[in-house]
Amino acid sequence: MKNNNTQEKMRVSFDLDEVLFVSPETHKTEPELRFPFNRIYKERLRLGTPELINSLQKTGYEVWVYTSSFRSQRYIRHLFFLYGVKFDGIINGQRHLAEVQRDRKQILPQKVPSMYRISLHVDDESVICSLGRQYGFEAYQLEAQDDDWKEKVIARAEEIKHRIEAAGH
Repeated sequence: MKNNNTQEKMRVSFDLDEVLFVSPETHKTEPELRFPFNRIYKERLRLGTPELINSLQKTGYEVWVYTSSFRSQRYIRHLFFLYGVKFDGIINGQRHLAEVQRDRKQILPQKVPSMYRISLHVDDESVICSLGRQYGFEAYQLEAQDDDWKEKVIARAEEIKHRIEAAGH
C-alpha cells in the first residue's frame, strides 16, 4: 500500500530562451547581476522568475529547466544560484540527446517532458506546446510580456495537480 507521504511531487519545467531568459528591450527583467557576474552571465531573467520558482517549490512542486540549448548544467545552476534559485533538475540539449533521443531512428521533438515525469512544461514555442497531447504532457505557452505570467503559471499547475489528485494518481 502506498503511503501518501511518499507521494511524488508534481514537476513543473521551464524553457530558458524567451521564457526565463528575455530581452530587457521587450520584457520587464530582474536587475542585472553585479560585476563581475554580469560579464559572465549576460542573460537577463524575466521579472518575477526567482519569486515564481521559489514559490512553486515552497508549495510542494519540483521545478526543473528543460531547454534545447547546450548551455552546461553547471552554468545554468550557477546563474540561477546568484538569483537565489535552486532547480530540482536540469535537462539541456546534451542530456536530452543522450537520454531521450539516444539511438532512436525516429527523430523525437527537442523536448519530451513526459520522459522525466514532468506534468507541466512552460515554453514559448507553439510547436512544443502542441505536442503535449501526443507525447503525454501538459504545456503552458508563455508569449510576450505579461505582468500576470506568474499567477497564470501557478493557476495552470494547480489545475493539473487537482486533476491528477482527482484521478487518484
